[in-house]
Amino acid sequence: MAYRNLLTHDEGAVRTITVNRPDKLNALNLDTLNELTLAFGQAAQDDAVRVVVLTGAGDKAFVAGADIAEMNAYTPTQALSFSRIGQALMLTIERLGKPVVARIPGYALGGGMELAMACHLRIASNKAKFGQPEINLGLIPGFGGTQRLLRLAGRGAALELCLTGKQIDAARAHALGVVTEVVEPEQLDTAVKAVAEALSVAAPRAAAGILDAVLGGGECAIEQGLDYESQGFALCFATEDMREGTSAFLERRKPQFKGR
Repeated sequence: MAYRNLLTHDEGAVRTITVNRPDKLNALNLDTLNELTLAFGQAAQDDAVRVVVLTGAGDKAFVAGADIAEMNAYTPTQALSFSRIGQALMLTIERLGKPVVARIPGYALGGGMELAMACHLRIASNKAKFGQPEINLGLIPGFGGTQRLLRLAGRGAALELCLTGKQIDAARAHALGVVTEVVEPEQLDTAVKAVAEALSVAAPRAAAGILDAVLGGGECAIEQGLDYESQGFALCFATEDMREGTSAFLERRKPQFKGR
């Protein structure tokens, strides 16, 4: 379908979703949040899509934040709704059941950093900048920034970035665990494509199981998480992909996973 603020493109089993508001540095307004929710919902339901790449139009920004001009007029009730819509989108991405790779060419600030952290892998240009600058606007992060930054980088880094509002470069973000890989700007597309293509031929049900175990089990006590993992491991033995994968290993050939 056609979107006002997004572009989508399929290449094999990889769907790329691009936030297309370059004149606003791809800032997230309410319409864009709603379109992203719809786009990811469609990707989840499409069996032909095994991997999603999320990025922003142009080379200046992934997403530079929420749309401040729109937020400026919000009442507390409207702000609560806006926050919950954004948080629901981030949960949709995180729990998609398919790998989501963030391609980050430039600024990922505020809502943009929150959007990136909801993705499973994050590949950034070394020109990218990250930050949660909401305190400079008299605000706190509203799309999950305090919680995902805490889980990815730890309490100290979460407090530092949220309290100071300062920007950090891609190298620091990588050291904190916020970014998976940092590359030269001209290598960004190649690096993202390599990861997405590798994931697109991996066993889809195993990938979904890994995402479920890490994201769901990671919120539990370790005993519960281990039980969660064991159940997911056992379920793989009911799939054709597991038989294909083990047979291919024994026969010294590449497996052909079909998601069954």
